[in-house]
Amino acid sequence: MTDNQNPSLRQSALAYHEFPKPGKLEVRATKPLANGRDLSLAYSPGVAEACLEIKADPTNASRYTARGNLVAVVSNGTAVLGLGNIGALASKPVMEGKAVLFKKFANIDCFDIEVDEPDPEKLADIVCALGPTFGAINLEDIKAPDCFIVEKLCRERMNIPVFHDDQHGTAIVVGAAATNALRVAGKRFEDIKIVSTGGGAAGIACLNMLLKLGVKRENVWLCDIHGLVYQSRTEDMTPQKANFAQSSDKRTLDDVIEAADMFLGLSGPGVLTPEMVAKMTKRPIVFALANPTPEIMPDDVRAVAPDAIIATGRSDFPNQVNNVLCFPFIFRGALDVGATEINDDMSLACVAGIAELARATTSAEAAEAYKGEQLTFGADYLIPKPFDPRLVGVVSASVAKAAMDSGVATKPIYDLDAYKHRLHQSVFKSALLMRPVFEAARAASRRIVFAEGEDERVLRTAQAVLEETTETPILIGRPEVIESRCERAGLTIRPDRDFEVVNPESDSRYREYWQSYHELMQRRGVTPDLAKAIMRTNTTAIGAVAVHRGDADSLICGTFGEYRWHLNYITQILGSDALSPHGALSLMILEDGPLFIADTQVHELPSPDNIARIAEGAARHVRRFGLDPKVALCSQSQFGNHSEGSGKRLREALSILDSRPRDFTYEGEMNVESALDPDLCHRIFPNSRLQGAANVLVFAHADAASGVRNILKMRANGLEVGPILMGMGNRAHIVAPSITARGLLNMAAIAGTPVAHYG
Repeated sequence: MTDNQNPSLRQSALAYHEFPKPGKLEVRATKPLANGRDLSLAYSPGVAEACLEIKADPTNASRYTARGNLVAVVSNGTAVLGLGNIGALASKPVMEGKAVLFKKFANIDCFDIEVDEPDPEKLADIVCALGPTFGAINLEDIKAPDCFIVEKLCRERMNIPVFHDDQHGTAIVVGAAATNALRVAGKRFEDIKIVSTGGGAAGIACLNMLLKLGVKRENVWLCDIHGLVYQSRTEDMTPQKANFAQSSDKRTLDDVIEAADMFLGLSGPGVLTPEMVAKMTKRPIVFALANPTPEIMPDDVRAVAPDAIIATGRSDFPNQVNNVLCFPFIFRGALDVGATEINDDMSLACVAGIAELARATTSAEAAEAYKGEQLTFGADYLIPKPFDPRLVGVVSASVAKAAMDSGVATKPIYDLDAYKHRLHQSVFKSALLMRPVFEAARAASRRIVFAEGEDERVLRTAQAVLEETTETPILIGRPEVIESRCERAGLTIRPDRDFEVVNPESDSRYREYWQSYHELMQRRGVTPDLAKAIMRTNTTAIGAVAVHRGDADSLICGTFGEYRWHLNYITQILGSDALSPHGALSLMILEDGPLFIADTQVHELPSPDNIARIAEGAARHVRRFGLDPKVALCSQSQFGNHSEGSGKRLREALSILDSRPRDFTYEGEMNVESALDPDLCHRIFPNSRLQGAANVLVFAHADAASGVRNILKMRANGLEVGPILMGMGNRAHIVAPSITARGLLNMAAIAGTPVAHYG
């Protein structure tokens, strides 16, 4: 496998596995162990209570231990990737990698278990003995036909899901890809002729899956290293191969490939020749899945069949058949309903879910992870990409439903929509906090104008806005550019059909817009000619005028450019005695909860009055997220120990807040650590009004607020929602150039809430 491998890639792979610590896994505690009381609960004597509950009712193991979310990846190393029988120890990097994929894509905890046991029956005994530890078993890289024996014995004796991914995972992804390939080719399972090479576990499982999808057994021609599998053949035959034996005098792959609709290869390099492909039907489907070198290279297929639909097992060609599209999500659904097995109904549901997702609009997250690739459903995009975050919701929910419908679920889920929503929240860190904001936005029907309407992130947001909210997106940009970029991105929306476009180059409202802008700015040095030029070139100003005139309810801008440049035009056009920018509030979603930071952008050195207004505005916005605001005015000074500087301004702001009753908790001036550590705060200032940790930090310098915000983003893996522009009545928001399409959707939901909802 490594003979032709790039030396640079080899060194990078070895370094990845060695540094900064060897391997790809570690074990972390999920409960605190900080004092004697914690120890007495985690171990003796408190642990005995959990033990007794499980003894009384074994199902309590999922309640009091990690078993219900714990999978074992088990291998004896007899058939590892394309490396063959390298042994249990050498297989460990692969099994660790599998465990990482379980955690990354479905948040399933996993132990890799490498067993030095070649005998399949003894290996099955070992796996079955591990049953009390795990909620499910993933068998991996066990050679055929031993893998069939191990799986059969384990499934018969264990009351938890047992899944041999090399067989069934491959089969599910092949089934999904074949479903969509036939849709593209305009063919049906029941009509096609399939020729397959490879009589191993994966090959047999794929053929069985295709039979379940409607292929007729008599239309399947299986070949292996010895040629066609035919009736009465005795050489290298297994019961699994015999199920596909043909009554024919043909003996070679070349003999049987003629008029085949689909070639399925799970064998080795160079097995299929261009001459053989030329004998297949029009629009042939060629799945050459051998790794790392397929049975035939895609370019060789296209040379003789330009209309061919091709899949491989490689990541450098379209349509990579990758098991990671399946196994994390089928196990997620199975574990969540306490399935006793993974049956055919669940596998078919997985096939349908994966295939359906590929036909939907590509997610912004997948597009970001695979920049430069065409992710539009068709011959070169039959199955979704592994980093599509919707997989866990779509596929796992389908699997869970199938498990319940087929009677193998011991913990039924009665609200599948809510379950799917929870899965969605597990992927998108902002989903839970944003839920009340989206619900409020759905109750309104506001028009949101996006200044940078040609940006792909904005286009993806517009698609999501139309799918997930009741808002109406308005995009500023050239319609022909927007349309071509929608098409290139695989989006189904189109300008002037699904959303309104304001075209700076040619719009019927141009005269009205420049005259409105001139009227607002004529006494600030703006001539008619300058107003005309700005309304042709400045999309932020155009969007602000649209809001000013009532053509839109809120503006979102800032995907490129500097914050204050955008703020200048927003203030000019939308500012008034009642509306002026108070500050910018960023919601940082951290591992241990949300934290709001202000003011990150508007006031470089806010006055005491500015600070008080920032605190009031932040409190109002925090309530939009269903949270109780606890505001800390943060400084180097702590409760009066510095007489000048930021401490003085914050103390004056505190006096302003104290001057009349407020409906939120606030305290200051104080260090950040005191704001976030209630015990420390109480020790330093026992009479503090702040009970518990603050969730809003207001700073006396924009540098401090912005610095904390950026540190949390870059070093604490914080996800930002915002910045939210306070004081403008929700009529405009300026985002950061680094914002994602998901971040823009969150901002659209915030902009989509009428001002009455938050004061």
